[in-house]
Amino acid sequence: MSYRKLGRNSGARKALFTSILTSFFRYGRIETTEAKAKEIRSLADKLITLAKRGDLSARRQAIAALSDEDVVRKLFSETAAKYADRQGGYTRILKLGQRRGDAAPMVIIELV
Repeated sequence: MSYRKLGRNSGARKALFTSILTSFFRYGRIETTEAKAKEIRSLADKLITLAKRGDLSARRQAIAALSDEDVVRKLFSETAAKYADRQGGYTRILKLGQRRGDAAPMVIIELV
């Protein structure tokens, strides 16, 4: 399985994803680099699928993946209901251009 390392070791990468996913589900959209957004997309889709399942095991897995229980509550009540009839593709990535300091490609990732 191939994935982006993002210049971090596995612990730092996992912490980064936890932080970004929590913000993503709290606000519905975030601005980040293209590489991070492409990695986050699959994780976010898996969490929404878990929320649609809605059982206790799924809730515990979501709490393990996200750092805030309020965000998990919102994910299971509002977000799961919103995508109940959708089979996948819950996120959209919009390109913004390059960041000023290091010319990294920036994007907005948002819920569809």
